[in-house]
Amino acid sequence: MTSDTRRPFFRPKPWLVACAYYLFNHVVTAIPSYRARAAYLRLVLKYRIAGGAAVHMGCTVTGRKLSIGARSVINRNCRLDGRGGLTIGSDTSISPECCLLSLTHEVHDPAFGAVAKPTSIGDHVWIGARALILPGVTIGDGAVVGAGAVVTRDVPPSAIVAGNPARRIGDRAPGMNYRLAYFPWFDTDEQP
Repeated sequence: MTSDTRRPFFRPKPWLVACAYYLFNHVVTAIPSYRARAAYLRLVLKYRIAGGAAVHMGCTVTGRKLSIGARSVINRNCRLDGRGGLTIGSDTSISPECCLLSLTHEVHDPAFGAVAKPTSIGDHVWIGARALILPGVTIGDGAVVGAGAVVTRDVPPSAIVAGNPARRIGDRAPGMNYRLAYFPWFDTDEQP
């Protein structure tokens, strides 16, 4: 009867993990290098960041379950919550100051317990500035979320939603197939 009760070679202490997030959110995010930010997210925080993805300056992250698809753009000062699971597809444009959440609290729970609700953003999605995506929402491929919208429910593919709460106001032309490449200098909109 053999039982392997050995501990993993290295399991970081919770305070060390907190330090890694703090370092990204307050130091690395201010480094004017896309490669440095992406390398830190991949190597230190162990996120899946596909090639050509651009995480701009001022973004903050939390949680261990974050995936960003190829050539997606996470613009300045966005908040990405990977505690409950956050998946962002390819060629998706997330405008400045958006907040994408994946963890909430159970309102009727006397202990105010946290509830993970994975959030998923499809391919070729455009999310306008200062939009708020609540936990558990799925945004379909090719959809558009208007600036300042509060998305509380799933958004069908190619739908255009706006408002608080977000409501469908139209449809986007089907067949979006563009490839994003948005790497402006520093925290400006000036491209090389």
